[in-house]
Amino acid sequence: MRSIATIAGVFLLVVILWDGFETIILPRRVTRRVRLARLFYRSTWIPWSAVARRMKAGKRREAFLSIYGPLSLLLLFVLWAAGLIFSFALLHWAAGSAGGSLRESTSFWTDLYMSGTTFFTLGLGDITPHTRIARFITVLESGTGLGFLAIVISYLPVLYGAFSRREVNISLLDARAGSPPTAAELVRRHVRGQKLETLGQFLRDWETWSAELMESHLSFPVLCYFRSQHDNQSWLSALTAVLDTCALLISCAEGALRWQAQLTFAISRHALVDLAQVLQIPPRPPASDRLSDDDLDQLRGLLASAGVPVCSTEGARQKSRDLRRMYEPYIIGFSERLLMPYPSWKPSAGPADNWKTSAWEKISSASSTAMDAEVDEEHLR
Repeated sequence: MRSIATIAGVFLLVVILWDGFETIILPRRVTRRVRLARLFYRSTWIPWSAVARRMKAGKRREAFLSIYGPLSLLLLFVLWAAGLIFSFALLHWAAGSAGGSLRESTSFWTDLYMSGTTFFTLGLGDITPHTRIARFITVLESGTGLGFLAIVISYLPVLYGAFSRREVNISLLDARAGSPPTAAELVRRHVRGQKLETLGQFLRDWETWSAELMESHLSFPVLCYFRSQHDNQSWLSALTAVLDTCALLISCAEGALRWQAQLTFAISRHALVDLAQVLQIPPRPPASDRLSDDDLDQLRGLLASAGVPVCSTEGARQKSRDLRRMYEPYIIGFSERLLMPYPSWKPSAGPADNWKTSAWEKISSASSTAMDAEVDEEHLR
């Protein structure tokens, strides 16, 4: 019986330490299906999202979903710590419970108590090891507990640093592409301001953002569950708007702007597909076409009015359909799994951009349009 406890304790110890190594320290994606952290997130997200689906879409549901990311991270740390304490308690018990005090007889619960005080380096001294093997296990657990706490403390700043860098560009997207961001609004605002060279620089910046998103979220997949500051913004909607914009420019435009769009599209789709593979989110075909031929023709005409060389109408339509089939199924898969709505191609009539509102005042869509008209008039002077 004690030999079985030894094997179980060593196995549990190795599984938890290796899972922690892959989750926190290893700087690359892990595609292995059987992982403790992956099982934890799958088993906790299913009931959490089921409760959220019963809520009406809005601020209350977004607030509920925003809790899951940070809370699940803390619960995972607790699960690891409890598993390590239990595994060392099994080793102590298998060694013959070679630790105790003069007041009480030793038992597994005594070993569990000793394991907990040793893991958190309390050093109370009421339970002490008496044999060499018990002392070795105690020292090993003390070092493991100290290292575990140090790694966890150093892990949080890295995680939140990556989250902060992700959110900076998402916030900057508000004034450029609306809230939520759309490809049509992004192109329209740059064409309206006669700033097409700025659109090329914007796509270069988002090429870097997509590469950082892939690197950070593949290393720390829990970041995918972290929600943005505003309910109508998310990393998924931002990535969708960028991919839509790139698909529009690749299928309709020609020249340097199209070349940059191809580069940004490649890395953005790469990030999307790799994240879907890590989180095991299969692509789902769209129920309807997100971009009609008439809308595509209007956007193509918008580019032409700004002096952008455009290709033929039929070629643009076919190219657009081919490009959208490369990423839209993954967007829909993420949206259904994470309960993150993805934006349409064109903005819908509704609230103004986030920067135009506050908790004390609300600007109507009519007032927002008037403000945009003033900006247009200023550009024409």
